[in-house]
Amino acid sequence: MNKKICLTGIQPTGHPHLGNYIGAMKPAIQLSGTTDSECYYFIADYHALIGVHDAKTLQENNYQVAASWIACGLDTSKATLYLQSQIPEVFELQWILTCFTPKGLMNRAHAYKAKIQLNNAEKRDQDFDVNMGLFSYPILMAADILFLGAHTVPIGSDQVQHVEIARDIASHFNFKYGDILTLPEFKLNTNSTPIPGLDGRKMSKSYNNHIPIFIEEKKLRKMIMKIKTDSKAPEEPKEPKGIIFDLYSKFSNEEEIDQLKKLYSNGISWGDAKQLLFEKINAEVSPMREKYQELIENPALIDRVLLEGTEIVRLKARKLLDEIRAAVGVKLKQR
Repeated sequence: MNKKICLTGIQPTGHPHLGNYIGAMKPAIQLSGTTDSECYYFIADYHALIGVHDAKTLQENNYQVAASWIACGLDTSKATLYLQSQIPEVFELQWILTCFTPKGLMNRAHAYKAKIQLNNAEKRDQDFDVNMGLFSYPILMAADILFLGAHTVPIGSDQVQHVEIARDIASHFNFKYGDILTLPEFKLNTNSTPIPGLDGRKMSKSYNNHIPIFIEEKKLRKMIMKIKTDSKAPEEPKEPKGIIFDLYSKFSNEEEIDQLKKLYSNGISWGDAKQLLFEKINAEVSPMREKYQELIENPALIDRVLLEGTEIVRLKARKLLDEIRAAVGVKLKQR
């Protein structure tokens, strides 16, 4: 039986946070342990060029993200990890797909629309600070997905549009040249609901409310203890909801969640609730923290994994690209 190809990517924007881990990395890593999927994980460093224009920062970010995937449990003997920038076939495919992408499709992309809305609200020119990378990045994302013939793309609920755009572009291409490109399906992660940050909004670096996965133990506890709560006395019953309860639930099984519900109902101080949350998170990330530090101090270990991944992926990429080049008429015939 042919395995289904599964693809996941993450932008290298520095240390991943707990929202990245729970919402994307952990479920993707769990999927790589199944026997019916052939899994690929890439670091989208060319996507990051939209906003990161410092070479040292980008390179450091690449290492941090690669180390994070491995430290969080990605077994690179069962799954392939690679850098987007090392696969030139992706960028040739991006141009070909660009020629089959209606501009109106890009006008509706969430990131571009959000930027336009912000500029309008600030009474600036609507294209202020909009580069073509931001405008057309959904096409590069489509190329990321399509060049491997991905069947499944695990995502959070806020990423559904990216897979839908990839399907639309592939459909335009296939209508002209036949069923060459596989139409991908998205797979919503179990924890696809937004992961709450320290202020209750979705955990995000842009909100500065995030908790880095590998933050030192003392700093982790300090951050959790700063979570804002109401003024209810310790003995007062509390509703099983809010930042502390929601975050705890993301790291716990049903039995543990039920136990916390009882503590809330019977009365628990917010300090004790925060301590339980700290202990729960720290128990999971502590061994990963040690592995991450080992990798960061030995970048050659990371380089070896990424180079092996590049070799595997380029073989597959060239095969599909040869077929596409022949279809559009730019491949020279062998004589």
